[in-house]
Amino acid sequence: MKNTEDRFMDIEIKVAYQEDLVEALNQRIHEQQQQIDKLEQLCLSLAQHVRNLSQNNSGNQLPHERPPHY
Repeated sequence: MKNTEDRFMDIEIKVAYQEDLVEALNQRIHEQQQQIDKLEQLCLSLAQHVRNLSQNNSGNQLPHERPPHY
């Protein structure tokens, strides 16, 4: 049976590992949020580009071409 000091050290070790894990998870979440922000900006930019194209071609419909495999 472990004495109180051994049990206390075990708890300290577990807390240290948990702190490291929490820090690693926080870093990963931060990186993912940055990636999400970039992707949202890209989507907004692409949506604006599509709107601009459709406004510029509103009178000139693009011909529907058959794909090359036909």
